[in-house]
Amino acid sequence: MSDTRTSIASEIRRTPGIHFNELTRALDLAPGQVQYHLKKLTGTDEVVEESLYGRTHYYPANYGSWERGALAVLRRETARDILVYLLTNGQTSPATVADGVGIARSTLEWHLDHLVEQDLVEKERDHRNHVTLVVSHPKETAELLGLVEPSVADRLVDRFTRLVDGLLDGGANPPAEDQ
Repeated sequence: MSDTRTSIASEIRRTPGIHFNELTRALDLAPGQVQYHLKKLTGTDEVVEESLYGRTHYYPANYGSWERGALAVLRRETARDILVYLLTNGQTSPATVADGVGIARSTLEWHLDHLVEQDLVEKERDHRNHVTLVVSHPKETAELLGLVEPSVADRLVDRFTRLVDGLLDGGANPPAEDQ
């Protein structure tokens, strides 16, 4: 295996679920060069490619379907914030989560659609049809959260979305300050 292919495979093992653009930035390689080597790697049993939510993600072959989907969602800062909030505070209502994370309800619902679809969060309804959000697999989710290091570009996109939400919401949910 070439040195370039080895470094791509190593980066994918180090950061499972990394998306294509981040991979090219992390390795400082030309997109065409990365594409060529990824095609070779995905042709073997070493790397799995999966497109979710507008991005192509890459994983070591030993990651299962649930882990791949979960990592794709967890690469988004707001989705991570929602899960961390739920893991920290336990099951709660969507309104409480939106306020706690500092996002608009519409943004919460957009992320919840993906979190529910990937079996990270469940929406439980009581006899009055009130919704409570519950983390589906708390232990496994916490472990996967430890694997995700968002890129600066990903953080900027998520924070820009929060800023726009805050402006559209009349400033009721100002963007969260960076610690």
